[in-house]
Amino acid sequence: MRGALIGCGFFAQNHLNAWRDMRAEGIELVAVCDIDPVKAKAAADTFGVPRHYTDPQTLFESEQLDFVDIATRMETHHDLVCLAVRHGVRTIVQKPFASDWQQCVSMVETARAARVPLAVHENFRFQAPMQAVREVLASGAIGAPTWGRFAFRTGFDVYKTQPYFHQDKKLAILDVGIHVLDLARVFLGEVRHLSCETQQRNPRNVGEDTATMLLRHTSGAVSLVECTYEARQIPDSFPQTLVTIEGETGSIKVHEDFRMVVTSGNEVSERSIGSPLLPWTQAPWHVAQESVLLTQRAIIAAWRAGREAETSGADNLNTYALVDAAYAAAESGRAVAPEVWRGETIAVASVRR
Repeated sequence: MRGALIGCGFFAQNHLNAWRDMRAEGIELVAVCDIDPVKAKAAADTFGVPRHYTDPQTLFESEQLDFVDIATRMETHHDLVCLAVRHGVRTIVQKPFASDWQQCVSMVETARAARVPLAVHENFRFQAPMQAVREVLASGAIGAPTWGRFAFRTGFDVYKTQPYFHQDKKLAILDVGIHVLDLARVFLGEVRHLSCETQQRNPRNVGEDTATMLLRHTSGAVSLVECTYEARQIPDSFPQTLVTIEGETGSIKVHEDFRMVVTSGNEVSERSIGSPLLPWTQAPWHVAQESVLLTQRAIIAAWRAGREAETSGADNLNTYALVDAAYAAAESGRAVAPEVWRGETIAVASVRR
């Protein structure tokens, strides 16, 4: 499969490394694109990509692509996704999906009408620790989950590499809370309604840097979802999401040291569920970095099998709807039911390359 990457900034370096790791799996990154010609050329030179561009239109007109990976700021996603879909190119787009719900729906419906697969790079659910939790839940060891806590709390200086965070009117929920909300719905099911309290603890921030959300799932389960960039805890668990899930017959608890403790009936077991260090990853980022590779592999595998990706655009609408509901709940002081998309998913032709 021949692919291209649009956006060669800070986090895109992980995408580039991951695509390079997938060369042995039949993936060839043939072009990169960035509005900054220096970044585009540097990415091409560093990762051995044959061609680089500064204009996405020129990229699509010049290359024969099986897929494109869009790793730009969310304000550009709608136009870039629609451009890729018009050229019939399978598309992966970084989260957040878009700036608002209507743009998200527009992209999903545009891709559906054109029968072009669209996936969102929602990578937290593919982190090695979260995959381990999913395995335990699937085994039935704790019975049906009834309660959960999902917490991403850090004081790590995320502003150093992403200084624009200070100016974002929507910060913690839209940037990292979206990941944690996604985990809550993956583990406990879709959400009936949620309430939310936000805080602005850093005076330099325009938007909220802390959010505490309470979710009632359609299954009857209840979960607490927390996210903050202003925690003051030692040790700092960055960039881990700490998880506790209680079920009918047991529980799962993920600790800061990557220990997962499982209680099943009267039996207790524990094991390490951390991510391995790859040649291009480094602690403490390695958990998030490896998940980029695992996410890309999962999306490509689904497309090759003729399926929509697990993190399809349609699936991500259910996560994005929770983000919108959280902001509405924080503003109103009331529980809010998330939007529901009534469209249909698309049939995906298998990749023959």
